[in-house]
Amino acid sequence: MPEVKVALVTTVPRPEINTDHDMPLLLAALNTAEVMASSVEWDDQDVDWSQYSLVLIRSTWDYTWRSGEFLEWVDRCSRVTTLLNPPPVVHWSSDKYYLARLAEAGVPAVPTQYLTPDTTSSVTAALPTTDEYVIKPAVGAGARYAARYKADDQDTAVRHIRHMHDEGLTAMVQPYMSRVEVSGERALVFFDGSFLHAVRKKAVLASDVPFHHRKVAHPGLEPWAPTSSELEVAERALSVVPDPGQLFYARVDLVDDEAGRPTVMELELIEPNLFLGVQPSSVATVARAISERALHVHRSRAQRVAEHI
Repeated sequence: MPEVKVALVTTVPRPEINTDHDMPLLLAALNTAEVMASSVEWDDQDVDWSQYSLVLIRSTWDYTWRSGEFLEWVDRCSRVTTLLNPPPVVHWSSDKYYLARLAEAGVPAVPTQYLTPDTTSSVTAALPTTDEYVIKPAVGAGARYAARYKADDQDTAVRHIRHMHDEGLTAMVQPYMSRVEVSGERALVFFDGSFLHAVRKKAVLASDVPFHHRKVAHPGLEPWAPTSSELEVAERALSVVPDPGQLFYARVDLVDDEAGRPTVMELELIEPNLFLGVQPSSVATVARAISERALHVHRSRAQRVAEHI
């Protein structure tokens, strides 16, 4: 049996959790004579994380409902093994306030207002009075609690925000980037320091769909060849991440602004879907990068032990 163990971290399957279509592809490609990979739930109390040379966060898609507990696990796990992405990246990207940091750094990002639970009295004044807009939580994933509103939907929008505030969530108010209905949303995936592939999907938020209804997170997926402008914006965004050299994987989601310029909608640095089923030629590249990193960590650990004997 291989000594080098890799954990691909996921969550307990539930009806409200999307299926991780990358997982079976990675497990099949990773299990070799040198490496043994397995799918492990992040909140399984019986797991000894120190047995793994590498722990890779993959589909912990319930973390936004339990962010405090999840971030505690991130720190605890990283003390006994190598966790990727590393804790500073996970903490930084777990709250979409990073969009403000991108804007401060001059990276084109969707303009965002943040309404914390203590700003309930000023919610109405923060809502646009002319154009369409989107409301979603600052800690969220999979379009959970996201909805699109017209200017005259103010009462419904306020109820939406107050519902999130009652759950302790900060609400984000953003203009609806209408060109997404023409040019779609492009997801640029980076792995082990290099651009891997890209996909395009259709608009997620239809009008008149209540915030608490489940949405299809990735409709109409297709392979995409990014433009030089898209690659430039994505790389600029990743350069703002704390210690970007430590990023093992990343996904940059882009939409066009009204002038047709690529703009960052989200940075997915914790548990991004890699869309390997849409770009199957990337499976071998990803599996090789994971195996090489796991073997490197294992050898380094063995060397440190030998030096102390």
